[in-house]
Amino acid sequence: MTTTSASSVPVSADEALRPFRIDVPQSDLDDLYGRLDRTRWPDELPGVGWDYGAPRGYLQELAHYWRHTYDWRAAEAELNQWPQFTTTIDGANVHFAHIRSPEPDATPLLMTHGWPGSIVEFADVIGPLTRPRDHDAPDAEAFHLVLPSIPGFGFSGPTAQTGWELKRVAAAFAALMERLGYVRYGVQGGDWGAAVSRELGRTRPERVAGVHLNLLPNAFQATAPTPQELAALDPAERERAAASWARFQAWSRDRQGYADIQATRPQTLAYGLTDSPVGQLAWIVEKFKEWTDSEHRPEDAVDRDRMLTNVMLYWLTGTAGSSARIYYERAHADYWGAPPEPSTTPTALAVFPHDNFIPLRHIADRTNNVVQWTEYDRGGHFPALEQPALLVDDVRRFFRSLRD
Repeated sequence: MTTTSASSVPVSADEALRPFRIDVPQSDLDDLYGRLDRTRWPDELPGVGWDYGAPRGYLQELAHYWRHTYDWRAAEAELNQWPQFTTTIDGANVHFAHIRSPEPDATPLLMTHGWPGSIVEFADVIGPLTRPRDHDAPDAEAFHLVLPSIPGFGFSGPTAQTGWELKRVAAAFAALMERLGYVRYGVQGGDWGAAVSRELGRTRPERVAGVHLNLLPNAFQATAPTPQELAALDPAERERAAASWARFQAWSRDRQGYADIQATRPQTLAYGLTDSPVGQLAWIVEKFKEWTDSEHRPEDAVDRDRMLTNVMLYWLTGTAGSSARIYYERAHADYWGAPPEPSTTPTALAVFPHDNFIPLRHIADRTNNVVQWTEYDRGGHFPALEQPALLVDDVRRFFRSLRD
């Protein structure tokens, strides 16, 4: 893949790439600490564990750690090691990290997070992907990484306009890559990042060489499979279809509520999450427990400090509401409910068993050009945090195959 140098043509102030450094005022941290000290805790039913949401005892212990042990300044310094910028695209402020590899033939790769994630998700894959020689992989594929915050999320928020659904985000990120001078590039993502990445590949095959996903939208069994459908499948796919339908039913019964709220009344939700750090913590941490390869608590799967740094990006920027609005905008977009539009761009899917849905190859092949499908025996919804080495290897193999 090739890159071009930045254009020498003058750009407007809005189009300029503005260097960005995270520098949170101490007063914001003091406010957080004061709110944590004054938390008003709710009652709790005995013996229900995680069935009704985040358990009070666990959350009290985690909040105490956040208040007294977690070191935001250390996290801030780590994040500031990445070159970061902001620019204005389609009326929105877009924040992104841009980490170039020292390898001259590195592949440009746009990696997009989802909800309730952030660019913090990618902290453990940046080094291996950009500098493979420093990570005992001298012959591995290297990448120039562009890690944007979705408009409305973190330092790309809050947004000031309606309509920031996934297609508009994809168009903004295409403009970002063009602004950076990248002619041909790859994309990668999970959750909302998967939807954005797939849309980029679908609409810009002349620009996007390959789409690597760790979640494939609309590739699971969302309706009860008929006997005729099952009869057409081989035994392994038939069993997988039954498991996919069962998982989707369980999701709809017990886990869909957060999305329904964010798709209908994100503003009402925002008052509580923006005023209460423990409320924001619970809203996010519950998902890290339910969506990961964890047994008793999310720290079984992800690093505690990384998880809290991710929460901090929502809290410090006050973007609980604006990040939730992407659910509302999609649910009210004119394409909502329509079947997925086909994509011809080469696509890879890394399947981690504890993700929210079980994808099915025969459904994926209907509307995607799937050229790599890899199933792993561990990991969940946040593989860059849970299983970074597996994700890095999968990304490298896919884009290597596109070069061969």
